[in-house]
Amino acid sequence: MSIKEVLDRRFYSSYADNWSAQGYRDFVSQYLNPRVSLLDFGAGRGGVAEHRFRDLVARASGVDIDEAVLENHFLDEARVMSPASPIPYAEDSFDVVVSANVLEHVQDPDAVFKEIHRILRPGGVFVFQTPNRRHYVPLVARLTPHSVHLWVNSRRGVDDRDTFPTVYRANTPAIVRRLAKRHSFAVDRLVTVEGRPEYLRHFGLLYPLGIAYERTVNAVPMLASFRVVMLGALKKISK
Repeated sequence: MSIKEVLDRRFYSSYADNWSAQGYRDFVSQYLNPRVSLLDFGAGRGGVAEHRFRDLVARASGVDIDEAVLENHFLDEARVMSPASPIPYAEDSFDVVVSANVLEHVQDPDAVFKEIHRILRPGGVFVFQTPNRRHYVPLVARLTPHSVHLWVNSRRGVDDRDTFPTVYRANTPAIVRRLAKRHSFAVDRLVTVEGRPEYLRHFGLLYPLGIAYERTVNAVPMLASFRVVMLGALKKISK
């Protein structure tokens, strides 16, 4: 039995491999109902089952800068956009915009928040999941080249085509709150979550360090801002 298997069994026996994706789905689902028109911002090819919401809403659309979104068969409609262009939908088009692990790749967060506000209907909600820049994983990612990210993700079973460059310009609770205020969103919920250390568990002797970190930031409320996953829900308000 490997170190990973021993420590998984000892400390995280209740964790499923998709625990983070399921947590995101549970968080988003609070804002969905059969009347909702939803846009998935950065929908990709739809490879993560928990990120598919068509079964919970009236209509699910998706946009992405990658043409892989056109292969996403879990959307009612998919469109490709360029990074610097407006989101290709009219004002007040959607009740909910969701985004999973996209904000860390955004070069211009102000432009993105402005666009999401524009396409949301009054009272609409922007719900997202993204890594927290204050966690050690984004810190290491910011200090290493993209080739290292490809190698690490290959150890985790992630395909190279699903590993994109990161910049982390909208990735702390404080930054999100500033962006929300600047672009007329009210913060409905903004939480950080630390769970099983997914990156370090694939590197045997580093796994215990990840466990110690997880136990510490979950035990000390003042360290909540150092947990890895940020989940947020921002409600559109009038300008």
